[in-house]
Amino acid sequence: MSIDIKLPEGAPEEVITQALVRDVDLRAFGGQGTLALITLDNGHDHNRPNTFGPQSLQALDAAITEATSRKPTAIAITGKPFIFAAGADLSALSFISSREQSLAIGKLGHDVFRRLGESSIPTFAFINGLALGGGLEVGLHCNYRTLASTAFTGLPEVFLGLVPGWGGATILPKLIGPERAIQVIMLNALNNNTMMKSKDALKLGVVDAVFEPSDFLERSIAFAVGVLNKTAVVERKDYSNDPAWESALATGKAAALKKYGGAEIASPMRALELIAAARTNTVGQGFDAEDAALADLTMSDPLRASLYAFNVIQKKRKKVEGAPKPALARKVGKVGVVGAGLMASQLALLLLRNLKCPVVMTDIDQARADKGVVWVKSELAKLVEKKRMSAESAARLSLLISGSSDQSTFAGCDFIIEAIFEELSLKQDLFKKLEEIVSPECVLATNTSSLSVERMSEGLKNPERVVGFHFFNPVAVMPLLEVARTSKTDDATTATAISIGKELKKTMIICKDAPGFVVNRLLTRFMGEITDAVDEGTSVEVADNAMRSIGFPMSPFQLLDLVGPGVALHVSETLHTNLGERYRISPTMTAMVKEGVRNFYIKDSDGSVSINPAALALLHKGDSPSTAEQVRDRALTALAVEARMMLDEGVVSSAAEIDLCMLMGAGWPMHLGGILPYLDREGFSEAACSVRFHPKGVASLP
Repeated sequence: MSIDIKLPEGAPEEVITQALVRDVDLRAFGGQGTLALITLDNGHDHNRPNTFGPQSLQALDAAITEATSRKPTAIAITGKPFIFAAGADLSALSFISSREQSLAIGKLGHDVFRRLGESSIPTFAFINGLALGGGLEVGLHCNYRTLASTAFTGLPEVFLGLVPGWGGATILPKLIGPERAIQVIMLNALNNNTMMKSKDALKLGVVDAVFEPSDFLERSIAFAVGVLNKTAVVERKDYSNDPAWESALATGKAAALKKYGGAEIASPMRALELIAAARTNTVGQGFDAEDAALADLTMSDPLRASLYAFNVIQKKRKKVEGAPKPALARKVGKVGVVGAGLMASQLALLLLRNLKCPVVMTDIDQARADKGVVWVKSELAKLVEKKRMSAESAARLSLLISGSSDQSTFAGCDFIIEAIFEELSLKQDLFKKLEEIVSPECVLATNTSSLSVERMSEGLKNPERVVGFHFFNPVAVMPLLEVARTSKTDDATTATAISIGKELKKTMIICKDAPGFVVNRLLTRFMGEITDAVDEGTSVEVADNAMRSIGFPMSPFQLLDLVGPGVALHVSETLHTNLGERYRISPTMTAMVKEGVRNFYIKDSDGSVSINPAALALLHKGDSPSTAEQVRDRALTALAVEARMMLDEGVVSSAAEIDLCMLMGAGWPMHLGGILPYLDREGFSEAACSVRFHPKGVASLP
C-alpha cells in the first residue's frame, strides 16, 4: 500500500504500531511447513495499547506482504503481552478537516484488513489480550480466531458515536447471524459500552476457541495445525435466510430509542442500516457502505462531542484536577458509616468491598443497625451466587462488617461518612458528638446532596477534617463522586478523600462547597424550568417531550419519578433559600409531596405507561401555556446561565468538569459532550452569556 494520508496541522503525532514477522516451524506442533506470525507492538508497555493510525496500517500492510512472500502454510496475527489492539487511533479524528480524508482512512483500513480475509493462505487471529473496535475487526477478517481467557473484546463504536467501520458491521452479521450481531454491535455498546468476556465471545461465535494465557500462543498454534490438518473442524453457517433478521433489527432500534429518550441518533441508526444491508450486500459493497457511514459521522458535530466527552472521561479518571499531593493522604484502617438505611448500606458495601477493612454501621437502635448489616451480607451472598466473588472472599468480608446503636464503636475510625436525614441541625449535632469519640485526624465526611458542608463544621474543634463526599444512586453503579471542600478543609483531609475515592474506583471532581454542588444544582435548575412551564399551564405531555429530540436518556418527569418528588422538593427548597428566586418552589411538587403522590407516571395493566391520575389532579393549572420549542429554549438557556454562574463563582475550575459531571453523574449522552458543547453549538451560550464555554473546535467541526 502506498496511500499517504496527511492530517491537518495540529493533529497529534501517531504512535506507530509496528508489525513484526517471524516464522514458526509447525512440525513441532504436528503440522507441516511454517506459520508466518505477525506481532503487533507499539513499543510501549501495556499501559499504551496498540492502535491503528494510517502509518500503523501501512506497517501492517507491509508485514502481510512480507509474510505472504515467505510462502508459509498459514499466516497468523497476535499482539504484544496483554494487548492485541485497541482499534483505531481516535486522537486524530477530531482534527480531520474533510470528508475525503475520512473516506481515505476508512478505505485504507479496509484495504489492509481484507488482505487477511481474501488471502489464498489460511489466516488466523491469536487474540492474546484486549481487542476493541478495529482491534477486533482485524481479527474478524481472519479465517479463524482464538482468544485468551482473560481478554475482553467488543465493538464500542456506537457508544462513541461511530459505527464498526473496518468490516465489523458487514462481517459479523454474516459470521454469527443478525441477533448476535445486534447484541455485540448495538446492545453491548448502548449498555455503557459493555465488553465481552472470553466465554461470551465464544458462546456468540465471535471466536472459535479460548485458551488460558499461560500457554495461549502454543495452544493457538496447535489449534491452527488442527484446522490445517482437518482434525479440528470449525463450522460456519449461512445466515442470509435466517428468519430472525427483522426481529433482531427491531430489537436494536428499540434499544437505541430507549437509550436516547426516543430520539433517532445518527450512529446507532447508521449501524442498523449497515447490519440490515449485510444480509444481501457482498463484502465489497458492505465495506463501501461502511466507508461512507464512517465519513458522514466523522464530519458531524455529535461525533466531535462524543470524542471530546470520551477524552474528558479518560483524562479525569486518571487525574483529579486540583487534588493535593497523594502523599498527604492518611492511612485508613477502619471506617464508620452513620446510618443503616438503603443509601448508608450501599455505602457500607462499597467501602467494605474495596477497602477490605473493618466497617462499622450505626443507627438509632440496634434493630436498624442489624438490618443494615444483614443487607450488606445478603448482597455479598448474591455476588457469590452470580460468581462475581468467591465464597472465601465473601466470608472474610462478612467478618469485617458490624452494626451498633452505640456511636462509641467509631473509636479508632480513620474515616466516617454520614448518610442520615437531610437536616442541617441533625448533621451538626452528629459531628459534634463524633468529635468527642474519634481522633483529631479522623476524616468526617457527609453524603449530603445540597446542604452546606461548611455549616456542618461550625463549632467543631477541628473543622479542617470535614469534607463533602457526595455519591449518586445507585452507589455501586454511578461512577461520579463529588468531593466538596469547605474554606477550612485542609489538604490532608482532601487527599485522604481522593485516595478513598480512587480505591472505590470512582471518577471524581473537587468542587467548592456551594449549594447543590454541580449535578444537583444544574439538574434542579433544568427541572425547575420544566415544572414551571407545567405550573403555568403547559400540558405535561408537551413539557415532558420538549427535550426528546436532544436524546437525553429519560424525560424530565421520568427523572423526577426516579429521584422522587420528596427529594426533588427538598433540594429545590434548599437551593431556593441559598440561591434565590430562580429556583422557584413548584406548587405542583409541593402538593404531590403533601398528598403522598410519588410518581407522575404509572404502569397500566397492559404494560403501557400513562400519567398518574393522582398527579394530574394536583397540577397547578396556570393560564399561560408554552409550546414545546419555548419549553426547550427556556430550559437550555437556564442551563447556560447557571453553568456560567458556577464557573464565575469558582464552584469548579473548568467547563470540562461540568461536562464530566453531567456525563458521569446525570448520565447525559456522549453525543452532547456533557451539555456545554451542545449549548455552544446551538447558540445558547452566546445568547444567554455572550460567550462560549469552549473555544471553537473543542467539540465541533474545525
